[in-house]
Amino acid sequence: MSETTNKSQVELTATEVSNLWAGYMKITMELRFYEYFLATTTDPEVKNIVEKLLDFAQKNVQNLKDIFTKEKLTIPFGFTAEDVRADAGKVFSDTFILYICHDITMLSMITYPSAFSDSTRKDIRALFQEAIESVLHIQNDMTELMLSKGVYLKPPQVAMDHTIDMVGHMNYLNGLFGGSRPVNAAEIANLTRIIHRAQFSKMILVTFGKLAKTKDLKQHFSKGNQALEKVTSTLQEVFDKENIPISASGDFNIYDVKDSPFSDKLMMFFVNTCLGMFCFIMINQALTSSLRSDIVTKFTNISDEMKKFYGKGLILTITEKWLEQPPQTIDRKI
Repeated sequence: MSETTNKSQVELTATEVSNLWAGYMKITMELRFYEYFLATTTDPEVKNIVEKLLDFAQKNVQNLKDIFTKEKLTIPFGFTAEDVRADAGKVFSDTFILYICHDITMLSMITYPSAFSDSTRKDIRALFQEAIESVLHIQNDMTELMLSKGVYLKPPQVAMDHTIDMVGHMNYLNGLFGGSRPVNAAEIANLTRIIHRAQFSKMILVTFGKLAKTKDLKQHFSKGNQALEKVTSTLQEVFDKENIPISASGDFNIYDVKDSPFSDKLMMFFVNTCLGMFCFIMINQALTSSLRSDIVTKFTNISDEMKKFYGKGLILTITEKWLEQPPQTIDRKI
């Protein structure tokens, strides 16, 4: 077999290295949370989901380590057993744990397909394909469980105009000066996603704010919580004016514990990646598919505020020396 056809001899692309590195950081973070959830979950059905996620994470970590070793790449430090204390006591209700697990898999269903499509080497594509299939099966089981327990947050169900028509006037875009048209299906979907996302993120920040050890991190999480309060109120205004009901969860229950089960570094990474990445993905999608000017303005303002918050989070991460450098090329400057 020639050097160009032997997959073990084909060098990884920069994109593949980047995705493998990011995947390792993400999955080692998830592994720490799953270890804690397994130790504190009492509902047998939720525990079954956690066990599946933990098994997947352990296998995925090993698969990634094998590739790094084979390619003679430095294995990232990521997150270790030192970042979690499974014996610290129960912080999240079982339903809240289910929400967190569902949120993590939702992000995986964005990152893994993207990594798969960016990969050219067969073994790397196989790795991400297996990850997609595993997470998809678990996510299906999780959704069914959430529906059966009545805790799945569904988008609004409203009567739709079934006529087919073309936009005939620029007023279709107007929403700032009164007389605006009713929201369309895409706008309802965008508003719902971000409101639900803000509600979930707010409770994560409230919890982490209680658990954080450093004053700076507590203040940062508190500011994020305040920003998300504005997000939910400003977007809820649209639904209130349109008389469209939206579901909300009362199951984000948390308990006081003496010691934090998570390191500050682990919590910060979760906020910057799971919350931050989803935040901008959803907002960008909303901006490209919403047409009413008042809604677009709201999303633009939210995007600006979130950039400030997550930008400060990145600075704090660097200040605390928690940011692990991604793989870098050798200096090619002459």
